[in-house]
This record gives sequence, C-alpha cells and structure tokens, in this order.
Amino acid sequence: MKEKTALYPGTFDPITNGHVDLVRRISRIFDRVIVAVAAGVHKSPLLTLEQRFQLVQESLAGMDRVEVVTFDGLLVDEFRARKVDVVIRGLRAVSDFEYELMIALMNRKLHPDFETVFLMPDERYIYLHSSLVKEIYRLGGEIECLVPKAAVKRLREWKPLEGDGVRTKTPRRK
Repeated sequence: MKEKTALYPGTFDPITNGHVDLVRRISRIFDRVIVAVAAGVHKSPLLTLEQRFQLVQESLAGMDRVEVVTFDGLLVDEFRARKVDVVIRGLRAVSDFEYELMIALMNRKLHPDFETVFLMPDERYIYLHSSLVKEIYRLGGEIECLVPKAAVKRLREWKPLEGDGVRTKTPRRK
C-alpha cells in the first residue's frame, strides 16, 4: 500500500497553537506530513522566511512523520515537485471556505490531480489567526496563550522586520 503524504502550506507568520493542532491531527491521518512555509511576500510578514522556518521546526519538534520545508512560488508547483497526495487547508469560518474553495478550484484547473482536504481546527482555536496574533504582538499585547512556547521565546529574541510598527508594552492607566 502506498504511503499517503499531505502538504500543509502557510506563511506561519507566526505559527499559532491552531496550526500546531492541525499538524498533530493531520499526522494521525496521513503517513507523512510536509509543512511548507511559504515566502508570503504579499502578506508583509513580521518575520523573515528563515525565521518562520526555524520557528515552525522548533514548534513541531518531536512530531513523528512531520517534515518542515520552505517554498516560493505556486502551490501547485510544490504539489508536483513533492509528489504529495493532498494539500490540507484549515477552515475556521464560512469566509475561509469561500476563499479556500476558489484557490482549490484554481489549483485543480492548473493540475487535474490536485486535491485539497479541508480540516476544521479544534474549537479552542476557531478564532485564532496569524494576522490577529501579529497585530496583538505589534501593539505590545500578550500572545503566550496563542502561540507555541518556542514562538514566544523567539519573538522576544528576534528583532521584527523593519517598519512593522512594533512598540514596547506600556502599562494601562487606571
């Protein structure tokens, strides 16, 4: 029987507890999981590709059958090159479905064997979105309950990309 491989792409800027939850669940369903960190230059990332790659590796350390890679370009090209069976996309809300459906259909148009599997996050993470975490971080808020410990540690160590507007946390006035 052929080993089944899933590709889970994303910018992971930063990786969240929701991403980690999905990878755990994907690895129980598939023989092999490739987590592909996308360059994502169109999303004005907080962290460099190399930092995001390292953060994802550290956050997923110890998970069997999980490999972390980077890619730049079309997802369909990564699908072909890695010879995976399916691409996994997380869905939190109806708005996610509409967007992801259009992308899945376009990818299938570009490659007839392209298959997308949609997976819902655990209800504890249904609201969690990297963009929200980034905004909270940039405004000096606490993100410890939103991201893996490795992400908290690294974000404290690394300087974010220039021009991102990160400010130090200021105490609230009573």
